[in-house]
Parts: sequence; structure tokens; C-alpha cells
Amino acid sequence: MLIEKLRARAWDPGLRFDRAEVPLIWIEEHFGNEGLEQVRGRIISSSSSGKVTLDAQAQEVAGYFEAAPRGPLFPPITQQEVDVAEGIIGRTLPELLRRIYTEVGNGGFGPDAGIASLTAGQRARGHLADWPSSVRMHERNRTAGLPTSWLYLVPGGCTMEWYVSLLAADNSVLLFDADGWEPTWGEDPHDGLRHATASLRQWLWTWAEGGDVWAQALGSGRRLLSRRVANDETELLA
Repeated sequence: MLIEKLRARAWDPGLRFDRAEVPLIWIEEHFGNEGLEQVRGRIISSSSSGKVTLDAQAQEVAGYFEAAPRGPLFPPITQQEVDVAEGIIGRTLPELLRRIYTEVGNGGFGPDAGIASLTAGQRARGHLADWPSSVRMHERNRTAGLPTSWLYLVPGGCTMEWYVSLLAADNSVLLFDADGWEPTWGEDPHDGLRHATASLRQWLWTWAEGGDVWAQALGSGRRLLSRRVANDETELLA
């Protein structure tokens, strides 16, 4: 059921991210001046091309993309490609994550800027750079001293990044502040944790049903859960 819900959002160009762009002129043509005025208070950003960014759940987004072709931004990869990536990472991916990459898409959808591709070299149309790759980011993070059990998922903006723990119980999703720890002070990367969702499944369900993973992250008591993740990983590595 979760895979189907993820596929429905990932394959809908209006819903595959938290936000979507719609031309202002299209809104005016379909909703009139009154509709144009109503949408102004919900505009997240605008561009010189005449498009405005709205919440993906907005009716204007649904209308604009209603007839758009459905399909993944990046096609699913094969089990063999996942096996190769796991060999580089040195750990087995959660079965749910394997299914996402082989049945939904090779990243290119999800919260914030979207889930990273597992393999490298994916580039969205109109973009000048490749989509982030979990494998490449894992190699970067290994050099930086981050736990090898953390797999990069999604950029969170500024210095914030989302990871999935490949060791913690139920594969917790971690919100990490890259500037939130200082090795010279005797700190380790776990000191940069700002939130942990109990499981990858829960985090994905929140997004699949139109929820806000950030609202969940800003809830009370999350710091304690982040420390529990650190303890879980320490015990497993002992």
C-alpha cells in the first residue's frame, strides 16, 4: 500500500515534491482575477518566467498538472544495480528502500528537494548538474567522519540533511545539522542530530499522505529519540 501511494505522488509532476510551479497567467485564465488575488497570499516564491511556487496540495497545482503525463522523473533501477551500490556502501539497504529504488524511481521525488538517486549520473531535464547520489554522498561523508551506517536521503536546506540509519531499529530517519558538531571539542556527528523519526516507513507515510515531515521534526521530545538512535547504533557496533 505504501509503495502504491509513493508511486502515485512520485509519478505525478505536480505532487512529486512538496512544492510545484504554476504560471500566473494560467491561474488567471482558469480562476479569474478573484482567483488570482486569492492565490497571492499562498505564493511561496515567484520567478522572472512568470511562474509562482505553491504548495503541492493546492487546487491550482492539481488543475494545472491534471493532464500532464505521468511517470517517474528517474526510472527505477534494477536489483543488480542496488546490489552494486550496497557493495560500495558496505551495508544492506532496508527492504523498503530497495523497493522504492526498483519499483518507484531512482530518487527524484519526496520531501524538500527530493530523495537522492542511488546511482550517480541522473540529471533532470533543464538542470545543469546531476541529481545528488546517495552512494557519492556516502563516500564524501565517510571522509568527513560521519557514521558509515548513515545513508544520505534528502537535502534539508542550508546545513541540514536527512539520513536513514542502516543500523538503528526500524531504520530511523535522522535530521542532521552538518554544522552542529565540532570534532575538536570532543563531539561526534551524533551531536549534530536534531530529530529522528522512529522509522523510514513512518517518515515516508507522512509524506505520501500529504503530511509535513518538518512539522513532525519540530514536535516535542524528538531530541531524546535522536539520542536513542545513537545508543542503538553504538550497541550494534560494540
